[in-house]
Amino acid sequence: MKEKKIILSEQEMPRKWYNIQADMPNPIQPPLHPQTKKPAGPDDLSAIFPMQLIEQEVSDQRWIDIPEEVLEIYSQWRPSPLHRAYKLEKALGTPARIYYKNEGVSPAGSHKPNTAIAQAYYNKEAGVKRLSTETGAGQWGSALALGCNYFGLECSVYMVKVSYHQKPYRKSMMEVWGADVHASPTDMTQSGRDVLAKDPDSLGSLGIAISEAVEDAAGKKDTNYSLGSVLNHVMLHQSIIGLECKEQFKLVNDYPDFVIGCCGGGSNFAGVSFPFIHDKIRDDRPVRAIGVEPQACPTLTKGAFTYDFGDVAGYTPLLMMYTLGHDFMPNGIHAGGLRYHGESPLVSQLCKDGLIEARAYGQQGVFEAALTFARTEGILPAPETAHAIKAAIDVALECKEAAEEKTILFNFSGHGHFDLTAYDAFLAGNIKDIEYPQGLIDQSIASLEKLL
Repeated sequence: MKEKKIILSEQEMPRKWYNIQADMPNPIQPPLHPQTKKPAGPDDLSAIFPMQLIEQEVSDQRWIDIPEEVLEIYSQWRPSPLHRAYKLEKALGTPARIYYKNEGVSPAGSHKPNTAIAQAYYNKEAGVKRLSTETGAGQWGSALALGCNYFGLECSVYMVKVSYHQKPYRKSMMEVWGADVHASPTDMTQSGRDVLAKDPDSLGSLGIAISEAVEDAAGKKDTNYSLGSVLNHVMLHQSIIGLECKEQFKLVNDYPDFVIGCCGGGSNFAGVSFPFIHDKIRDDRPVRAIGVEPQACPTLTKGAFTYDFGDVAGYTPLLMMYTLGHDFMPNGIHAGGLRYHGESPLVSQLCKDGLIEARAYGQQGVFEAALTFARTEGILPAPETAHAIKAAIDVALECKEAAEEKTILFNFSGHGHFDLTAYDAFLAGNIKDIEYPQGLIDQSIASLEKLL
């Protein structure tokens, strides 16, 4: 009998999120107030977040119920399918089994609605009328626009300027769902005007866009801020990815030796890997979790583990994380969602403790992997997702060299239907490897000594 190529998760969707803070051997350090540098409490965060999200941010409860209203919207595309990549395996000649969790089936085309829907729900429950946010490649902005549309909230998105021009149809998608989209840095906020005064041609960064969105929210009583990655409650909401994977693997009597995800702020990597790291911590399962980032923004592989702001202007609390420094200005690579100077505190602490590992790749190898995947499995990946594909291919080839029948899982975090200009550039030979100079990284990190 021919094996099933898609594991169509017919089991019930998970009804609880998994909170890894309950199981970490070393807890993360508390966020610090940006002015006093003292540990920030719930009251310090209440100006821009609803209390239920703040409670999730600091919770050490292992399982947290998913609201029925959120589950109802999730059910439009969840459980998402887990695919076995038979054609890719054959092309590589590897004895490894390669699976990918297809988060590109969501309405927004990525994993981001898993937290966008939840955040819009909790803000609606708190009486908030409007949300402001940033977006890099546009996947998060699209997802939050969708969530706000479902719950009747207004939405303003500050989109990193280089991506605003590279990916115009992401902007169109946000506007279809009712969001206002601005190319960041703008002249609408003080933080944006400050950047433009120094560099009128600034391509922007996620750190700048976060400053603008936070400033927007803090200045309006009816507005809260929403973040698509980095924070603990975002990692919590994304855990539904890995929880579904665990149930799907039971259907085929398999379990991954490697769990892989691309890594910008950490949300999709955490979502697919944290439920398996739970097994590694509590049951000593020998699973290897690999976060993959671009060489142009090597936060985990070359950053410093220290306190830093999450934004350029210094509006956010200081977070203990791997960082390249909040003044770090990444190149305009096409993987816009991975151009963030910092990393999730949870992912950072787990990396510091050796429970996860990191790899960094150049753009050319990443796009080559994307083409290999598209030409075998038939699905076009986003440039961010292609980083995970590159690592999965490399691991599969390592298994081939060692003649090992291992199981590899990677998170297909989003499709690349709005990234065809990037593929055009690659096919025309105009995509070059960019490795950020170590001297500039050292200079940016050195500036952090003044923060505390």
